Amino acid sequence: MGPATTALFAILKSSTFIIFLEKVTGITQLIPDPHFKGSGVHQTLPGGHLAVHADFNRYPAYGLYRRVNVFIYLNPNWEESFGGHLELWSKDLKHCQQRILPILGRLVVFSSTDFSYHGHSSPLTCPKGRSRRSVAMYYYTRDRPASECLHSRCEDGHSTLWQNISCSTCEDSLCKDYH
Repeated sequence: MGPATTALFAILKSSTFIIFLEKVTGITQLIPDPHFKGSGVHQTLPGGHLAVHADFNRYPAYGLYRRVNVFIYLNPNWEESFGGHLELWSKDLKHCQQRILPILGRLVVFSSTDFSYHGHSSPLTCPKGRSRRSVAMYYYTRDRPASECLHSRCEDGHSTLWQNISCSTCEDSLCKDYH
């Protein structure tokens, strides 16, 4: 990573930013991703996509639970027609509740649970030579409420839970308009 990216990650790991996240999310004692397990700089090329999913929930080496995702988008002059919107889906996967255009400087913060389904499922239509870029940082805690887990025991960790979303299962126009 270059100096600007290194400085940005230092800010995302700073106590000032963590206090901000704790106030925004209501989740206390957040620990920033110590070794960039999934965190980092992400890029999707034209035609690429990221299927709807819920993220892995455990960092076994440290006994931590993944709790908060933070994305900062790095896409100047990103047009609506390029696609790549971050989609936030309902727990039952029947509603695309929010579509977020990945424009330069946009900060997205959301809770990471076993049901926080998200992705950008439609292939990018940006011109050749462009890509969808973002910085991602993940935050952990030493425990988590059982209500955020698939199983009654949160200790039962899982890898990424990929979902197959099709318009036939969607109940709202937000999804149908874009799938």
